[in-house]
Amino acid sequence: MKLKSLHIVVPIILILALGGIVLVKYNLSKRFVAGYLLQNVRVDQSPDLAVLLPKGTPVSILIDKSDYTLQIFVKDTLVKTYPVVFGGNPVDDKWRQGDECTPEGIFKINSKYPHKSWSKFIWLNYPTQDSWKKHNQAKKEGLIPSNAKIGGDIGIHGVPEGQDFAIDKRINWTLGCISMKNAAVNEIYPFIDEKTEIKIQK
Repeated sequence: MKLKSLHIVVPIILILALGGIVLVKYNLSKRFVAGYLLQNVRVDQSPDLAVLLPKGTPVSILIDKSDYTLQIFVKDTLVKTYPVVFGGNPVDDKWRQGDECTPEGIFKINSKYPHKSWSKFIWLNYPTQDSWKKHNQAKKEGLIPSNAKIGGDIGIHGVPEGQDFAIDKRINWTLGCISMKNAAVNEIYPFIDEKTEIKIQK
C-alpha cells in the first residue's frame, strides 16, 4: 500500500513543480490568473454597476436571445453581463400581438418607472418603423392574420418577489418582455434614459 501511494504522490509533485517552472518562465502574474478565473464566475456576481461606472455615464445595451444575456456597454467596451429571459417564444421575432415573441431590432426608451409587480419597468419604443415594416410584410405574405394587431408595452423588468429562479432556470415566462432579477434591473435602472440605445438580436 505504501509503495502504491508513493507512485501516486511522486507524479503529483512533479506536475506541481513543472507548473511552477512554467509560471516563472512565462512571468504569468497573479492578475492574469485571477482574470482567467473571473471569466468562469457567474455573470451576475461581478461588482455593482455603480461601482464600475461613475454616475451619469452614458451606456448602451445589447440583448442576445440566443445567449440569454443583457450586456452593458460604454462605447465599445463591455462593462457587465446579466442573465435574462424572454417571452414564451424566445426564438422568433415579434410580428403581432399575442405571439409571445420578444422583438428584435434597435430601440430607445419611452419611459421608465417603478412597478408594483416586478420592481421596475423600462418601457421600449416598440413598435418602431422597422417593427411596422415587418408586421405589414408578414400580413402580406399570409404569415399572420390580416386583422392581427402589432402589440406594444414591451420593456425590461424584474420578476415577482422571490422568483429569481425563473432567471436561473431560463423560464421564458413573459408575454414578450425581457425579464431579469430584481436586483439586476434595479442596478441598471439609474443608467437608463431616453438616449440609451437597446439592440435586441437573435
